[in-house]
Amino acid sequence: MLVVIAGSHGFIGTALVPHLRRSGHEVRILVRAEAHGPAEIPWDPGTGRLDPHALAGADAVVNLAGVNVGSRPLTAARKREVLSSRLLTTDLLSRTLASLDDRPRVLLQASGIGAYGSRGDDVLDEDEPLGTTFFAGVVRRWEAATAPAQDAEVRVVHLRTGIVLGQGGGALGRLLPVLKAGLGGRLGSGRQFWPWITLVDEVRAIEHLLTAPVHGPVNLVTAPSRNAEVVAALARALHRPAVVPVPAFALRAVLGDFSSEVLGSIRAVPAVLDASGFVPTHGDLRSAAEWVARAR
Repeated sequence: MLVVIAGSHGFIGTALVPHLRRSGHEVRILVRAEAHGPAEIPWDPGTGRLDPHALAGADAVVNLAGVNVGSRPLTAARKREVLSSRLLTTDLLSRTLASLDDRPRVLLQASGIGAYGSRGDDVLDEDEPLGTTFFAGVVRRWEAATAPAQDAEVRVVHLRTGIVLGQGGGALGRLLPVLKAGLGGRLGSGRQFWPWITLVDEVRAIEHLLTAPVHGPVNLVTAPSRNAEVVAALARALHRPAVVPVPAFALRAVLGDFSSEVLGSIRAVPAVLDASGFVPTHGDLRSAAEWVARAR
Protein backbone atom coordinates (compact mmCIF):
# COMPACT_ATOMS: atom_id res chain seq x y z
CA MET A 1 0.00 0.00 0.00
CA LEU A 2 0.94 3.65 -0.37
CA VAL A 3 0.65 5.09 3.14
CA VAL A 4 0.98 8.76 4.12
CA ILE A 5 1.93 9.41 7.75
CA ALA A 6 1.58 12.55 9.86
CA GLY A 7 3.51 12.63 13.13
CA SER A 8 6.27 10.38 11.84
CA HIS A 9 8.90 11.77 14.23
CA GLY A 10 7.11 10.88 17.46
CA PHE A 11 7.66 7.81 19.64
CA ILE A 12 5.23 5.64 17.67
CA GLY A 13 5.89 7.20 14.27
CA THR A 14 9.63 6.56 14.36
CA ALA A 15 8.91 2.86 14.86
CA LEU A 16 5.98 2.68 12.44
CA VAL A 17 7.70 4.14 9.36
CA PRO A 18 10.54 1.57 9.13
CA HIS A 19 8.17 -1.24 10.12
CA LEU A 20 5.84 -0.47 7.20
CA ARG A 21 8.73 -0.11 4.77
CA ARG A 22 10.17 -3.46 5.85
CA SER A 23 6.73 -4.95 5.19
CA GLY A 24 6.86 -3.70 1.60
CA HIS A 25 4.64 -0.62 1.86
CA GLU A 26 5.58 2.68 0.26
CA VAL A 27 5.60 5.40 2.94
CA ARG A 28 5.46 9.15 2.50
CA ILE A 29 5.65 11.47 5.47
CA LEU A 30 4.14 14.89 6.07
CA VAL A 31 6.77 17.42 7.14
CA ARG A 32 6.42 21.00 8.37
CA ALA A 33 9.72 22.09 6.84
CA GLU A 34 10.79 22.06 3.22
CA ALA A 35 10.34 18.65 1.62
CA HIS A 36 13.48 16.75 0.63
CA GLY A 37 12.65 14.19 -2.02
CA PRO A 38 9.42 12.49 -3.15
CA ALA A 39 8.95 10.65 0.17
CA GLU A 40 8.20 13.94 1.97
CA ILE A 41 5.09 16.10 1.65
CA PRO A 42 5.14 19.66 3.04
CA TRP A 43 2.22 20.92 5.10
CA ASP A 44 1.36 23.51 7.73
CA PRO A 45 -1.69 22.71 9.86
CA GLY A 46 -1.46 26.12 11.54
CA THR A 47 -2.21 27.90 8.27
CA GLY A 48 -4.19 25.09 6.65
CA ARG A 49 -1.56 24.47 3.97
CA LEU A 50 -1.65 21.02 2.36
CA ASP A 51 -1.70 20.34 -1.36
CA PRO A 52 -4.63 17.92 -1.88
CA HIS A 53 -2.91 16.41 -4.92
CA ALA A 54 -0.12 15.14 -2.64
CA LEU A 55 -2.62 12.71 -1.06
CA ALA A 56 -4.38 11.69 -4.27
CA GLY A 57 -3.75 8.07 -5.11
CA ALA A 58 -2.61 7.10 -1.63
CA ASP A 59 -4.27 4.04 -0.11
CA ALA A 60 -4.24 5.18 3.51
CA VAL A 61 -3.37 8.05 5.83
CA VAL A 62 -2.14 7.51 9.39
CA ASN A 63 -2.38 10.61 11.57
CA LEU A 64 -0.25 10.44 14.73
CA ALA A 65 0.31 14.20 15.01
CA GLY A 66 -0.09 16.07 18.31
CA VAL A 67 2.15 17.52 21.00
CA ASN A 68 3.39 15.17 23.74
CA VAL A 69 0.92 15.44 26.62
CA GLY A 70 3.31 14.38 29.36
CA SER A 71 6.43 16.28 28.33
CA ARG A 72 5.55 19.56 30.09
CA PRO A 73 3.26 20.71 32.92
CA LEU A 74 -0.35 21.01 31.84
CA THR A 75 -0.86 24.72 32.35
CA ALA A 76 -3.90 26.39 30.79
CA ALA A 77 -1.74 27.43 27.83
CA ARG A 78 -0.34 23.91 27.43
CA LYS A 79 -3.85 22.44 27.51
CA ARG A 80 -4.84 24.73 24.65
CA GLU A 81 -1.76 23.58 22.74
CA VAL A 82 -2.55 19.90 23.38
CA LEU A 83 -6.05 20.38 21.99
CA SER A 84 -5.22 22.65 19.07
CA SER A 85 -2.29 20.51 17.87
CA ARG A 86 -4.71 17.62 17.50
CA LEU A 87 -7.72 19.45 16.09
CA LEU A 88 -5.81 21.47 13.48
CA THR A 89 -4.02 18.44 12.02
CA THR A 90 -7.04 16.14 12.10
CA ASP A 91 -9.41 18.72 10.64
CA LEU A 92 -7.02 19.60 7.81
CA LEU A 93 -6.40 15.97 6.87
CA SER A 94 -10.07 15.03 7.14
CA ARG A 95 -11.28 17.94 4.99
CA THR A 96 -8.52 17.33 2.44
CA LEU A 97 -9.45 13.67 2.08
CA ALA A 98 -13.11 14.58 1.67
CA SER A 99 -12.25 17.00 -1.15
CA LEU A 100 -10.56 14.37 -3.31
CA ASP A 101 -12.14 12.16 -5.94
CA ASP A 102 -9.18 9.73 -5.87
CA ARG A 103 -9.06 9.76 -2.07
CA PRO A 104 -7.36 7.31 0.32
CA ARG A 105 -9.78 4.62 1.45
CA VAL A 106 -8.59 4.57 5.07
CA LEU A 107 -7.77 7.13 7.76
CA LEU A 108 -6.18 5.70 10.89
CA GLN A 109 -6.54 8.51 13.39
CA ALA A 110 -4.62 8.68 16.67
CA SER A 111 -6.70 8.93 19.83
CA GLY A 112 -6.16 7.96 23.46
CA ILE A 113 -7.30 5.46 26.06
CA GLY A 114 -7.98 8.42 28.36
CA ALA A 115 -11.26 8.64 26.43
CA TYR A 116 -13.05 6.78 29.22
CA GLY A 117 -11.74 8.68 32.23
CA SER A 118 -10.83 6.92 35.47
CA ARG A 119 -13.35 4.09 35.97
CA GLY A 120 -11.88 1.96 38.75
CA ASP A 121 -12.31 -1.78 38.17
CA ASP A 122 -14.96 -1.45 35.44
CA VAL A 123 -14.07 -3.39 32.30
CA LEU A 124 -14.10 -0.94 29.38
CA ASP A 125 -14.61 -1.95 25.76
CA GLU A 126 -15.18 0.36 22.81
CA ASP A 127 -18.93 0.65 23.49
CA GLU A 128 -18.39 2.43 26.80
CA PRO A 129 -19.35 6.13 26.93
CA LEU A 130 -16.62 8.74 27.05
CA GLY A 131 -15.62 10.23 30.38
CA THR A 132 -15.69 13.80 31.68
CA THR A 133 -11.99 14.48 32.33
CA PHE A 134 -9.89 16.97 30.36
CA PHE A 135 -8.36 14.17 28.32
CA ALA A 136 -11.75 12.57 27.61
CA GLY A 137 -12.89 15.96 26.34
CA VAL A 138 -9.85 16.17 24.07
CA VAL A 139 -10.66 12.73 22.65
CA ARG A 140 -14.30 13.67 22.09
CA ARG A 141 -13.37 16.70 19.96
CA TRP A 142 -10.35 14.95 18.36
CA GLU A 143 -12.39 12.03 17.07
CA ALA A 144 -15.26 14.30 16.01
CA ALA A 145 -12.84 16.24 13.77
CA THR A 146 -12.75 13.23 11.42
CA ALA A 147 -16.42 13.77 10.47
CA PRO A 148 -15.71 15.19 6.97
CA ALA A 149 -13.73 12.08 6.03
CA GLN A 150 -16.40 9.78 7.45
CA ASP A 151 -19.11 11.67 5.56
CA ALA A 152 -17.07 11.10 2.38
CA GLU A 153 -17.15 7.35 3.10
CA VAL A 154 -13.51 7.04 4.13
CA ARG A 155 -13.09 4.19 6.61
CA VAL A 156 -11.97 5.97 9.77
CA VAL A 157 -10.43 4.10 12.72
CA HIS A 158 -9.81 5.91 16.01
CA LEU A 159 -6.67 4.46 17.58
CA ARG A 160 -7.34 4.69 21.32
CA THR A 161 -3.79 3.87 22.32
CA GLY A 162 -2.94 2.75 25.84
CA ILE A 163 0.36 2.94 27.68
CA VAL A 164 3.00 2.01 25.10
CA LEU A 165 5.83 -0.02 26.64
CA GLY A 166 9.15 0.64 24.98
CA GLN A 167 12.55 2.21 25.40
CA GLY A 168 13.28 5.86 24.78
CA GLY A 169 9.91 7.55 25.02
CA GLY A 170 6.20 7.22 25.54
CA ALA A 171 4.68 6.87 28.98
CA LEU A 172 7.79 5.04 30.26
CA GLY A 173 10.19 7.76 29.15
CA ARG A 174 10.54 9.07 32.70
CA LEU A 175 9.87 5.85 34.62
CA LEU A 176 12.41 3.50 33.02
CA PRO A 177 15.55 5.47 33.98
CA VAL A 178 14.34 5.53 37.59
CA LEU A 179 13.71 1.79 37.55
CA LYS A 180 17.11 1.13 36.01
CA ALA A 181 18.65 3.05 38.89
CA GLY A 182 16.83 0.79 41.36
CA LEU A 183 14.83 3.72 42.74
CA GLY A 184 11.38 2.92 41.36
CA GLY A 185 8.21 1.54 42.82
CA ARG A 186 4.46 1.66 42.47
CA LEU A 187 2.87 5.02 41.67
CA GLY A 188 0.28 6.11 44.18
CA SER A 189 -1.67 3.13 45.53
CA GLY A 190 -0.46 0.95 42.67
CA ARG A 191 -3.95 -0.55 42.37
CA GLN A 192 -5.00 1.54 39.37
CA PHE A 193 -5.29 -0.34 36.09
CA TRP A 194 -2.82 0.57 33.34
CA PRO A 195 -3.88 -0.62 29.86
CA TRP A 196 -0.59 -1.41 28.13
CA ILE A 197 0.74 -2.52 24.75
CA THR A 198 4.34 -2.90 23.60
CA LEU A 199 5.68 -0.64 20.88
CA VAL A 200 6.14 -3.73 18.69
CA ASP A 201 2.45 -4.60 18.94
CA GLU A 202 1.37 -0.97 18.58
CA VAL A 203 2.94 -0.70 15.13
CA ARG A 204 1.82 -4.23 14.19
CA ALA A 205 -1.75 -3.36 15.16
CA ILE A 206 -1.67 -0.17 13.10
CA GLU A 207 -0.47 -2.13 10.06
CA HIS A 208 -3.18 -4.73 10.71
CA LEU A 209 -5.87 -2.04 10.79
CA LEU A 210 -4.84 -0.73 7.37
CA THR A 211 -6.77 -3.64 5.89
CA ALA A 212 -8.90 -5.15 8.68
CA PRO A 213 -12.63 -4.41 8.10
CA VAL A 214 -12.91 -2.25 11.21
CA HIS A 215 -14.10 1.31 11.72
CA GLY A 216 -14.70 3.58 14.69
CA PRO A 217 -12.88 3.36 18.03
CA VAL A 218 -10.35 0.58 18.66
CA ASN A 219 -8.65 0.13 22.04
CA LEU A 220 -4.98 -0.35 21.12
CA VAL A 221 -4.09 -2.28 24.26
CA THR A 222 -3.03 -5.84 24.98
CA ALA A 223 -4.20 -6.20 28.55
CA PRO A 224 -4.92 -4.05 31.58
CA SER A 225 -2.68 -4.72 34.59
CA ARG A 226 -2.46 -2.91 37.89
CA ASN A 227 0.25 -0.28 38.11
CA ALA A 228 2.13 -2.14 40.84
CA GLU A 229 2.21 -5.25 38.63
CA VAL A 230 3.55 -3.33 35.62
CA VAL A 231 6.28 -1.65 37.67
CA ALA A 232 7.25 -4.91 39.39
CA ALA A 233 7.44 -6.80 36.07
CA LEU A 234 9.65 -4.13 34.52
CA ALA A 235 11.91 -4.04 37.58
CA ARG A 236 12.32 -7.84 37.53
CA ALA A 237 13.18 -7.78 33.84
CA LEU A 238 15.76 -5.07 34.53
CA HIS A 239 17.11 -7.01 37.56
CA ARG A 240 16.37 -4.08 39.84
CA PRO A 241 14.27 -3.72 43.00
CA ALA A 242 10.99 -1.80 42.94
CA VAL A 243 10.53 -0.92 46.57
CA VAL A 244 10.38 2.88 46.61
CA PRO A 245 6.74 3.88 46.11
CA VAL A 246 5.94 7.33 44.77
CA PRO A 247 3.08 8.84 46.80
CA ALA A 248 0.14 10.39 44.97
CA PHE A 249 0.76 13.86 46.40
CA ALA A 250 4.30 13.87 44.99
CA LEU A 251 3.05 12.93 41.53
CA ARG A 252 0.48 15.71 41.64
CA ALA A 253 3.17 18.20 42.66
CA VAL A 254 5.46 17.16 39.78
CA LEU A 255 2.98 16.33 37.02
CA GLY A 256 0.06 18.62 37.83
CA ASP A 257 -3.10 17.67 35.93
CA PHE A 258 -1.27 14.93 34.03
CA SER A 259 -1.07 13.01 37.33
CA SER A 260 -4.75 12.14 36.82
CA GLU A 261 -3.71 9.96 33.87
CA VAL A 262 -0.99 8.24 35.89
CA LEU A 263 -3.13 7.72 38.98
CA GLY A 264 -6.40 7.05 37.17
CA SER A 265 -7.64 3.51 36.60
CA ILE A 266 -8.60 2.48 33.06
CA ARG A 267 -9.35 -1.23 32.73
CA ALA A 268 -9.68 -1.13 28.95
CA VAL A 269 -9.79 -4.32 26.90
CA PRO A 270 -9.06 -4.81 23.16
CA ALA A 271 -12.49 -6.18 22.21
CA VAL A 272 -12.52 -4.87 18.62
CA LEU A 273 -8.85 -5.64 18.00
CA ASP A 274 -9.25 -9.21 19.25
CA ALA A 275 -12.40 -9.73 17.17
CA SER A 276 -10.53 -8.52 14.06
CA GLY A 277 -8.09 -11.41 14.41
CA PHE A 278 -5.05 -9.54 15.70
CA VAL A 279 -2.69 -11.64 17.83
CA PRO A 280 -0.09 -9.72 19.88
CA THR A 281 3.56 -10.69 19.91
CA HIS A 282 3.72 -9.90 23.63
CA GLY A 283 0.49 -11.26 25.03
CA ASP A 284 1.45 -11.23 28.70
CA LEU A 285 3.11 -8.74 31.02
CA ARG A 286 6.19 -10.87 31.64
CA SER A 287 7.13 -11.20 27.95
CA ALA A 288 6.37 -7.52 27.41
CA ALA A 289 8.63 -6.43 30.27
CA GLU A 290 11.44 -8.73 29.13
CA TRP A 291 11.24 -7.27 25.61
CA VAL A 292 11.41 -3.72 27.01
CA ALA A 293 14.49 -4.67 29.05
CA ARG A 294 16.21 -6.10 25.96
CA ALA A 295 15.20 -3.36 23.54
CA ARG A 296 17.65 -0.63 22.57
